[in-house]
Formats: sequence, C-alpha cells, structure tokens
Amino acid sequence: MERKRIVITGGPGTGKTVIIKALEESGHYCFHEIIRSMTLEAKKEWDLETKGTNPIAFVDDSKSFNIKLLDGRREQFKKASELDNEITFYDRGMPDVIAYMDYFEQSYEDNFRKTCEQHKYDQAFILPPWKDIYVQDNERLESYGQATEIHHHLMNTYTSLGYKVIEVPFASVEDRMQFILNKIQK
Repeated sequence: MERKRIVITGGPGTGKTVIIKALEESGHYCFHEIIRSMTLEAKKEWDLETKGTNPIAFVDDSKSFNIKLLDGRREQFKKASELDNEITFYDRGMPDVIAYMDYFEQSYEDNFRKTCEQHKYDQAFILPPWKDIYVQDNERLESYGQATEIHHHLMNTYTSLGYKVIEVPFASVEDRMQFILNKIQK
C-alpha cells in the first residue's frame, strides 16, 4: 500500500483545525497541532503585562521551544509509518517551525532545514488568510495582519523546500475538505 502524508498549513485562524477535525470525523487519521498545548504551558510562565503574539516570541528560550516543536512534529511524521492508513493528515508540518522563526527573525542552525528536507510530506495544502473567519483566542494571539504576514513566510518556506503548495479556496468546511481530497486523488 502506498502511503501519503498530507500537511495542511496556513497562518493562524485560517480554518486548519476545523478541516482536520472534519477529515478525522470522516474516517481519516490526523495528527493534531501540538503548539496549542505548548502555548498554554508557556503562558503559565509568561508575564501577562508583557505584550506577546506567539510563544516563539515570548518564551525565555525560543531555541529550545522550537527544537521541542520540531521534534514533536518529526515524531508525528515517524509515527505515521507505524499506522495502517493510506493517507495521514497533519495540522501543520515541520517547515512551519522555520517559517515562524523567519517571521520572528530568529536564527536557526542548518539541522532545522535538514530535518525538513529529510522528512518530506507528499503534498502540502495552505489555507490563505480569511478575515471573515479570523478570531483571536487564548492560544491564537496574532492579529489578522500578523496572520497574513505569517502566511507569506509559510508559502516562502514550503516553496524553498521544493513543495508545490496548493492553496485551498474559501468555501464551507465540507467543500474545502472535498477540494483537498480531490487534489490528493489526482
């Protein structure tokens, strides 16, 4: 059986998690975004008087945070080999770590890029910024403008790693999910 790893990415608040949940409910195996729990953990130590937009920007040791995030996503990638699924979906991928570090102008060693190059997803879908559905919450701290900038960093990072990123059009959750499934089958 040929297995496919499909990453769904996009800036904050674009509908990724809702689509992942819909794919899961329709019987597909999905790895969930791990940064939301990491954000909640980081916020426990965060001075709430300090203005921050993302845990990568406000944790004491952003390098360790990013290594932990990259390692977590690599573990998800490896775990898919143990599954008996034809298609596995990921709510964000390893290249997202680099994109966010670029956005926050943080330096990183070559091993970040090498990890992404050694663990390639079969297809990458990106959800563009969608102002009508954008909402900030306890784990999504970025403004809509920042989310748009992050989108550009994600596109640049995935493209520089050799991905032909497919943009998912604005539509209902069901239609977006069906768009992704149709593109995978082609």
